[in-house]
Amino acid sequence: MRGLSENPAALAALILAQGVCAGVFLFDVVLDGGELTRLWPLDWHFAVEAAAVLGLIAGIAFEIRVLLRLLARKAHLERQVSMAASALHDVIDAHFLAWGLTASEHDVAWFTVKGLPIAEIARLRGSADGTVKSHLNAIYRKAGVTNRGELLSLLIEDLMDGADRAPPASAAQEQSA
Repeated sequence: MRGLSENPAALAALILAQGVCAGVFLFDVVLDGGELTRLWPLDWHFAVEAAAVLGLIAGIAFEIRVLLRLLARKAHLERQVSMAASALHDVIDAHFLAWGLTASEHDVAWFTVKGLPIAEIARLRGSADGTVKSHLNAIYRKAGVTNRGELLSLLIEDLMDGADRAPPASAAQEQSA
């Protein structure tokens, strides 16, 4: 069932197939009902068929409602993830700005946060490994850390403490202003 919840089109196709079946059964019940000459005592075969059709139609209505709720929930969660990713980017950028990173240091810092090794960062930036190491040392010094792990820990700790809190360096700059 997990596959259906991840694929709304498959669930919609299943509901459509059930709808077609319900239509066929409803048509049969209507034809059977037209042949009844009396309503009481009710023909048990007709009563069971009618109840089954009503149950199937009710089940389809319930499934449609669940599908619509799932789609709405999925859209809501996708919006929240998008907003969270944007907020994460903004918080990290605020730290980089507060630390006074140069444009090159900013690029290297982002690649570092993304987990790229020094050689890959150098390749992407078209620079030497030594240049990237030099930028990393400047980033670590400005952030008040000594390595990549501490840098990531600092960013994560500040994110967990609350995104609305200003980065430490910017708070110091605001007090001196």
